Amino acid sequence: MQTINPTSVPFRTLYNGAKIPVIGLGTFGSDNYSAETIAQAVKTAIKMGYRHIDCASVYCNEKEIGAALAEVFAEGIVKREELWITSKVWNDKHDAVVESCKQSLADLQLDYLDLYLVHWPFPNYHAPKCDVTARQPNSGPYIHENFMNTWGQMESLVESGLVKNIGTSNVTIAKMKLILRDCKIKPVLNEMEIHPHFQQTELYTFMKDNGVEVIGYSPIGSPGRPERDRTSDDTVDMEDPIVVAIAERLNVHPAVVCLKWAVQRGQITIPFSVKTDKMFNNLKGVTEGLLTEAEMEAVSKIDKNCRLIKGQVFLWESAKGWEDLWDLDGVIAV
Repeated sequence: MQTINPTSVPFRTLYNGAKIPVIGLGTFGSDNYSAETIAQAVKTAIKMGYRHIDCASVYCNEKEIGAALAEVFAEGIVKREELWITSKVWNDKHDAVVESCKQSLADLQLDYLDLYLVHWPFPNYHAPKCDVTARQPNSGPYIHENFMNTWGQMESLVESGLVKNIGTSNVTIAKMKLILRDCKIKPVLNEMEIHPHFQQTELYTFMKDNGVEVIGYSPIGSPGRPERDRTSDDTVDMEDPIVVAIAERLNVHPAVVCLKWAVQRGQITIPFSVKTDKMFNNLKGVTEGLLTEAEMEAVSKIDKNCRLIKGQVFLWESAKGWEDLWDLDGVIAV
């Protein structure tokens, strides 16, 4: 198996001085792969040189990933302090954040997490693989007072030492303004969908200007996303002529171009794969060979505002459509 020296992987420094590798292995693949397959991919990735693993309780594979982590520690492949492990509290546990975190720690067989995120800023529980038209009676919009109760529990995790850093995910500008106004511990980063056809420049710039780093998920356009998230007007980043032309110049897969663009832009990226060759090429891609200034400029102009993970499964009964999740009508419940 080919490997990359972990020290060659760049990192981003958070506002509190913590250093996070710019590329991590995503582990959301439960619609297409077994938990055991994803756990084996984690073990392979760490052997290969990955030092950043992005997990979540709702992915239903943390117990298997925990067994894989225990194996790499026991085999002396890596020490705990050399890894960055992220997990997330799911939408049905906003009132039981500490309990959820402790369960993730037990499943992952860890004493602490490097990063814990509020996965979505909405209370909800939906069954895996549910239809996008499903509406759960306990779903609801963002209510700031409720979210800050959740965030207070997140802050307590830092204070107790169970978590080193806390952050948000899928938060908009309007929501983050309120969070920054009222929090005791500022989020270190926001995890959000970003790829060349959905660059979220305004949100990205707002986060950066406020000292909140950005992790971009679905960085290559999420070709393996669940059917529930697909619509007829979705576009394909890796087929974009600009991306393809750059890939041909660099003699790499178009996916690697998407990752290079992300890292050069200044964000953290978490591609998912269980294929050894793809994992290696993704890791290698962010350690060598830059896009030219002209190519970065060209990619900046292919934004199609194409959100792929629309979040329809989280809608409450009175919601008009998925746009309500993202404050696109200018209204936010506070």
